Amino acid sequence: MSITQHRGKLVVATALAAVLGLASPAWAVSSSTTVTATPQSAEVGTAVQLQATVDCPADPTGGLGVTFFDGSDELDTVPVNANGQASYTTTFTTVGAHTITAAYNGNADCGASNNTTTAQATPASNPPGPPAGFCLLACGGLINFSVGDITNNVNISGHRHGPRSQQHLR
Repeated sequence: MSITQHRGKLVVATALAAVLGLASPAWAVSSSTTVTATPQSAEVGTAVQLQATVDCPADPTGGLGVTFFDGSDELDTVPVNANGQASYTTTFTTVGAHTITAAYNGNADCGASNNTTTAQATPASNPPGPPAGFCLLACGGLINFSVGDITNNVNISGHRHGPRSQQHLR
């Protein structure tokens, strides 16, 4: 079976329904979840912090926590802390928009909920080249320096050398 965009959304919806239905009993109060990605736009390979906040009149801790998705790919499930927050750090390997979903799985007191945001992955920038001028091993691994014309006059004391008491070194 090939997964088209429509089928991909169906797969995500089915996965969310399965996850959301696992831990929420019928008597649980409703909850709401918000999700953010920080930074909202980052280079490929740069860490992005995903933060879900669960708002529930009862205690949202316990249960299965929050499951984070990047599109239809499940990233991880993490516990909800006493402040109703769950965090996960990820890096994107592909350039473009990434649809991030945080699915709170509910517990005995709070019903399940979910929310979606979009994060943008941009191409990685090229590293800067070595600086111009004097450069040793730290600048790309090669010894690269230039020195102009150097003339040193050395005055040797004593008259052992006769008229050659002053020598020019070049």
